[in-house]
Amino acid sequence: MGADKATLMIAGTPLWVRQLETLRELQPDKLVISARVRPSWTPADVEVVLDEPPSQGPLSGLSAALRNSRTTHLLALAVDLPEMNAEHLIELWQLARPDVGVIPQCDRFYEPLAAIYPANAVSTAESALAIGELSMQSLIENLLERNNVCIYPIREADRRLYRNVNSREDLK
Repeated sequence: MGADKATLMIAGTPLWVRQLETLRELQPDKLVISARVRPSWTPADVEVVLDEPPSQGPLSGLSAALRNSRTTHLLALAVDLPEMNAEHLIELWQLARPDVGVIPQCDRFYEPLAAIYPANAVSTAESALAIGELSMQSLIENLLERNNVCIYPIREADRRLYRNVNSREDLK
């Protein structure tokens, strides 16, 4: 895209501001940004967890966040999902159980970057990184086999929440 997605504007607000506002509505104990390098726009009250070099995409970030988490579950939310709202994230959160997270699914595609992960998913994520299996879809399959996550079928009315921004055209 030629720019940090997080700084792209929607309705006059950068994507990173939109996502942090959504997450703050949940009143979490802590907010963490997972990134390759510390973003210049990072607010002082938000911790940054860096991917272990070399960064290997979203799985690197998720693995680093899980490794540094001190809670039973981690809510992952990508910066490029501008329609996501706190109400929907609360709905997902309420479905989580001890040692079991929640992965939204649309048709046969998992939405791993608007999901709840149990802390015990860290070993599966790190194992995938170690063998170079970087597919988030494969990670979810592995977590399902281990009964570490359950599937949340995305309702037709909620599909818009999972619309992501991958190009400037998507901003329109």
